[in-house]
Amino acid sequence: MAGFAVSINGGIWVSTEVADLGAELGFFAVLHTWGQTLLAHPHLHCVIPGGGLSPEGTQWVACRPGFFLPVRVLSRLFRRLFLQHLQAAYDAETLCLDGSLTPLQERPTWTRALAGLRQTEWVVYAKRPFAGPQQVLDYVGRYTHRVAISNERLLDIENGEVRFTYKDYRADPPQSPKTMTLTAGEFIRRFLLHVLPAGFHRIRYYGFLGARHRRAKLARCRQLLGSPTSAPTRSAAPDYRDRVEALTGVSLRVCPACHHGEMIIIERLLPASRSGFVNPDTS
Repeated sequence: MAGFAVSINGGIWVSTEVADLGAELGFFAVLHTWGQTLLAHPHLHCVIPGGGLSPEGTQWVACRPGFFLPVRVLSRLFRRLFLQHLQAAYDAETLCLDGSLTPLQERPTWTRALAGLRQTEWVVYAKRPFAGPQQVLDYVGRYTHRVAISNERLLDIENGEVRFTYKDYRADPPQSPKTMTLTAGEFIRRFLLHVLPAGFHRIRYYGFLGARHRRAKLARCRQLLGSPTSAPTRSAAPDYRDRVEALTGVSLRVCPACHHGEMIIIERLLPASRSGFVNPDTS
């Protein structure tokens, strides 16, 4: 079976040993918590290579052609471990069961609910990327440093209400963006659902991608696979003035007064000290 991660109330269960493969995996998981309407939809995107390092680190062990992992077995293992940790959190009284979940505070109701979950088939969705690894990394990368809603989706804030656009992915066929209006209080409540508590991390790395041994083990993986021995160097980031001009058509290099001369940098002002505001007036 393949390694995966489950997060319950901040606790992490992880396995990076692959029994069928006889190798150590390396993978990372990205937490995504929101849907288009800002309701809570927590799930993990896990990116896992089709192979791993042998226990001695002497060879790269690839998965079988056309087969990566037994998804049905993994789904049931995920269900068992998830419910096991959920029950432990309930027994430790660390679960927050408010609102529509209030009835679950009664143990008989809780026990019946978990019994139903144990009889339900859970799904771990795993597939090979259709457009290659880079497409997957680009897709997952969109969630790593974003907030639950972008400014472009906000249409109006008026009379204590917030209006924004969203996509209805359940519509068949998918429709053009729809509009939703929420009270300001409800909008803020939904937005704050996706602010991670202190100590939580949106991205976690495991196996040979773990921070402690990542550099050495990645170098060994590349060597065994006949890949370049070092990570590809990133090209220099484009100048912010070029990006502004490409997006707006306005050049920050041209003098805004005469529209002919070229603006040049003569000095960079450092930010003020954190100790307090610095008054530039010395009169």
